[in-house]
Amino acid sequence: MASPKPRSSSFTTTSRTHLGSSGVTRDDAFLTKTRNIQKHSLSQKQKTLFSIDSYLSPWPTYSSGQTILHNRKPCSDDYHQRAGSYQQQPLGITKPRYLEQLENYLRKELLLLDLGTDSAQELRLQVTKLRKNLAEEYLRYLSERDARKILIADLNELRYQREDMSLAQSPGIWGEDPMKLTLALKMARQDLTRTQMELNTMKASFGDVVPRRDFEVQEKTNKDLQEQLNSLRDDYKEVCREHEILLQLHMSTVKERDQFYSELQELQRTSTPRPNWAKCEDVVAGGPDRWQMLAKGKNSDQLVDVLLEEIGEGFLREKDFFHGLGYGESIPPFLRFDGTVENKKPTKMDVVNLLKDAWKARLAEEQKESFPDFFFNFLERRFGPSDAMAWAYTIFENIKLFHSNEVMSQSYAVLMGKRKESVYIKHKETIAHLLKEMTNVDSQNEGLLTMEQLRTVLKSTFPFKKEEKIHELMEAVGWDPNSSNTDLFQYCSLFMEDEEGQSVPFVQKLWKQYLDEKDGYLQELKHQLGLELHDEVSLPKIREALMNIDPSLDKETLNSYLSQAFQLPVTELPEDVKEGDIVLGLWTALERLQMADIRRMGPRDTA
Repeated sequence: MASPKPRSSSFTTTSRTHLGSSGVTRDDAFLTKTRNIQKHSLSQKQKTLFSIDSYLSPWPTYSSGQTILHNRKPCSDDYHQRAGSYQQQPLGITKPRYLEQLENYLRKELLLLDLGTDSAQELRLQVTKLRKNLAEEYLRYLSERDARKILIADLNELRYQREDMSLAQSPGIWGEDPMKLTLALKMARQDLTRTQMELNTMKASFGDVVPRRDFEVQEKTNKDLQEQLNSLRDDYKEVCREHEILLQLHMSTVKERDQFYSELQELQRTSTPRPNWAKCEDVVAGGPDRWQMLAKGKNSDQLVDVLLEEIGEGFLREKDFFHGLGYGESIPPFLRFDGTVENKKPTKMDVVNLLKDAWKARLAEEQKESFPDFFFNFLERRFGPSDAMAWAYTIFENIKLFHSNEVMSQSYAVLMGKRKESVYIKHKETIAHLLKEMTNVDSQNEGLLTMEQLRTVLKSTFPFKKEEKIHELMEAVGWDPNSSNTDLFQYCSLFMEDEEGQSVPFVQKLWKQYLDEKDGYLQELKHQLGLELHDEVSLPKIREALMNIDPSLDKETLNSYLSQAFQLPVTELPEDVKEGDIVLGLWTALERLQMADIRRMGPRDTA
């Protein structure tokens, strides 16, 4: 195969100038000639290899002196000799590097092969495959060469077109690359399309979404409003509760007003001139001095009781015998007797002292039996079995008559079952505790206290008493609101009794306040239940009402109140009672609670 002649050096230099430099010579004749030569080379489709910037190998265009491997058998001796001679011959023109590497690889492989073995036929088939691969590589190389030449021509054509366009453009934008601008425009349109799609997606997905800052502001505002709402709701509940209490108090006040008005009308209708109690001085035994002592500090109603007691005492002394009341169930155990018994005719002081001794004995021993049974046993031990019943009837007739005497009236209430003995015991314990507190405050042990010290002791002993109740107790001692609180008084005199066992005004005021506080406590319970006296009430209702009016009530005290109201042992009180399982008339429940030691354990507003 004859090798084509290489092109002149001027063409190579011109081509190198076009490819390697951006400053192209604008000689129209030279450019036209160059284009014609390239087109003529492509139309002839000659397989000519030429070099551009030394990147393309010119082989085999001017390798006429190069000897190509002939179609020889690689296993023959003649092949080895020729191969050796080829290695020794100096080459005037260098082969392409790839071809040299391929030939060297083939030689090394042939030398490594042992052609004398039984695998010679297999090896022949492999030096056949190698020749085939070599021919295929050669054809691929030629195709790559032609494609490179066509690519160079296209690049030149594009460069010419760019030069022509740059001449037609305005002088202000000659420096811009049209390809670059076209590409930038294309990319800008793609970015615009993508951005438009993202914007539409964002609008569709987040059209109803608010900014995070606005959300946090609204969330904080909502939280503040919720807290205000909860606070207002609690205030509203408290106001409703207070309003309910005020309505109940209003209803109670209206009822009391109507009752007082009715009493006023009745008093106005049946009123008589105020009696002259001085007329009794000559009738009562003991004369004016004793009457003055009996009438001191008493109103008209109390003076009537005193007068009746004096009259009854006279009739009582005239009796020699009492008739027995029988053995009926309604008769107290210590009075169950048929026949007549002797009237022992003791003095009033003797009866008081006997009752005091009975109470001392009761407090000194364990309370295994009821007080009426204990009282009769006490009389048997004191006077013997034969006179015990006579003394029982004698004491009974005396304590039934003298209501103004504290010891007699309280003993009568306990013996007749109208009051629990715990009421009397608790009252005595309160007086003893109050005396102890005053003694502790008296650091000098002089038996004297100031009014201010008395106020402090009363407040610490009775923390739930209102201020006006404290003032009432201090006034019973002799306190004057306009005087100084540093005035001294003998506190032991507050707990003394007269010869008939009557307490001084201070202890009497304590007892009266206790009774008033109990009445107020039960009245508040009735208002909390919201029922009339003839209605029935269940055990859960009373339990709930007691806890509402007295939240500080402990479980033990609460169960004792319920046990008293429903006449059930504390151990038999159910823990969880359904509504309506255990019911009782409200009037009966309040009467039973009135008999027991009922008192407030704490302020109502305590949780």
